[in-house]
Amino acid sequence: MKCPSLPLLLALSVLPLLASDPPATQGGKANPFPVGDAGVMTRALQVTTSPAEALQKLKEGNARFLTGRHQEYNYRAQVKATASGQYPFATIVTCMDSRVAAEHVFDLGLGDVFTIRIAGNIVDEEVLGSLEYAHKVAGAKLIVVMGHSHCGAVKGAVDDVVLGNLPQLLARIKPAVQAVPDDGQPRNSHNHAFVDRVARMQVIFGIRTIRERSVVLRELHDSGKIDIVGAFYDLDSGKVEFYRPLAAGKIDKTPPMELPEDLKPAAPAKPAEAHGAEAKHEEKPAPAPAGHGH
Repeated sequence: MKCPSLPLLLALSVLPLLASDPPATQGGKANPFPVGDAGVMTRALQVTTSPAEALQKLKEGNARFLTGRHQEYNYRAQVKATASGQYPFATIVTCMDSRVAAEHVFDLGLGDVFTIRIAGNIVDEEVLGSLEYAHKVAGAKLIVVMGHSHCGAVKGAVDDVVLGNLPQLLARIKPAVQAVPDDGQPRNSHNHAFVDRVARMQVIFGIRTIRERSVVLRELHDSGKIDIVGAFYDLDSGKVEFYRPLAAGKIDKTPPMELPEDLKPAAPAKPAEAHGAEAKHEEKPAPAPAGHGH
């Protein structure tokens, strides 16, 4: 497998492409993202919310989480208000780690987001189906694939842990392990920097799988109806950094994924479009190698 250069890895997996400490106000105005009477998302609010506004809400929520200035939620009122329907503005695919609870990390209430939690934040066919429902049917505007530091699933993958059904799951993290360049340092769970680099690469591969394996989500993304971003949660600080591995010219510079048979691309995909002003002048993505989709 061809590995990316170390500068590219650092650009994609170390430097945040989106600020994660937004101000509580914009231009001196109050937060432009309102909520319903019970503090819940409504159908009308969901329809008028843009992907950029959805991302802004997550940034502001994490800023509150970091400072301890949490939003006051009336959960009893929210239970009643959401009983007849749900209108989340985003879906967060993240790890099952008990310390990475999206609703707390982003200071959210009931009905705000869909959450999909699985060890190593892997994206398989079940996750893809869930995402397709969340965004094509239920109307959510943003997909976030979020990894985290000190990930136990990544440690299991780099150490080749064998336990019951675990190897089948860890096999879906192996492409990210192999994609991290060898810098001469130990490639095991005792090397915390290596573990975190693999975890960041796993986020990139998760987003690639969404684009390559779901025509439904790819079309929504290309049309601008949804956005797809990566994120990385630091267990030591509580801070979330957001990334855009899908900026034009970047996604296809990561190495081709060796996917399990049940996730082999069924049909070629359209090239990834540039999303966001910062990507307008970047090079267009080159075609992916045959047999791995695009």
